Amino acid sequence: MGDECDTSGGRGAGADLAARFESLRPHLTRVAYGILGSIAEAEDAVQEAWLRLGRTDTAAIEDLRAWLTTVVGRIALDALGSARRRRESYVGEWLPEPLVEEYGEEENPTLDESVSTALLVVLERLSPAERTAFLLHDVFDLPFEKVAAVVGRSPAAVRQLASRARGHVEAGKPRFPADRGEEERIVAAFATAWQEGDHEALLGLLDPDAIMRSDGGGRVPSAGKALLGAERIARALVAFARSADRRGEEPRGRVASVNGAPGLVVHDRYSTSVVSLTIDAGRIAAVDIVRNPEKLRGLTEEPG
Repeated sequence: MGDECDTSGGRGAGADLAARFESLRPHLTRVAYGILGSIAEAEDAVQEAWLRLGRTDTAAIEDLRAWLTTVVGRIALDALGSARRRRESYVGEWLPEPLVEEYGEEENPTLDESVSTALLVVLERLSPAERTAFLLHDVFDLPFEKVAAVVGRSPAAVRQLASRARGHVEAGKPRFPADRGEEERIVAAFATAWQEGDHEALLGLLDPDAIMRSDGGGRVPSAGKALLGAERIARALVAFARSADRRGEEPRGRVASVNGAPGLVVHDRYSTSVVSLTIDAGRIAAVDIVRNPEKLRGLTEEPG
């Protein structure tokens, strides 16, 4: 890979550039993932940025991180248009592909708001330009002048885009988010209550106005529409637990880091589910369950 980008003085310079790019890869992947909501598409965008870097006179690049962030943002924004068109024919609820890491093995074991499920769900309601402007400026600190080059608007117009997006994000995110310790406690309590089919315990954990979304992509069974209200959600979760019990199954699960926060990976005989919880004021405000196997490639079963 280093030889491709050797534009300024031999193999050593190319290797140095490759090393610098690799050090920025996690940041660039998060930028593209935030815009696209897909790990595979984000990785493709980052790889395309590497190829473009190889065709560029790197001596003219003053800030490699900003340059690559701009390039990845532009590539991801272009890809988002076609992705949105594909989602129009998606079967059932569409949720972002979960970013799953083994719990306790994350590089940065803190709640990562830049890729949180709650943020990504809100971003789906924005226009591609609003989403990109907000992420690049508010989340990844790119100046408005550079964001303007990505979205093809003036800096003043980009400020307005980011401001509108900021309003939607503020309205949609938890007012009193949980810290990591509270997240861990509530996720563990939710897992126990769900496994035991404890209706009252689930009601005690769920916000009365909670929402549950399930993404099966038409490939595995899932709720076709979002369920609203703690009572409906609790009944659905208890029904799942009792159905598994009647079949003589016991779904196996483990705690994992899901989009930077504690979540669950659950396996039954037929499928895998990744569960992300949004906590607000000590209650579960949203339960997001991704079951589409296309979005869960590479997840293996482990006892938990």
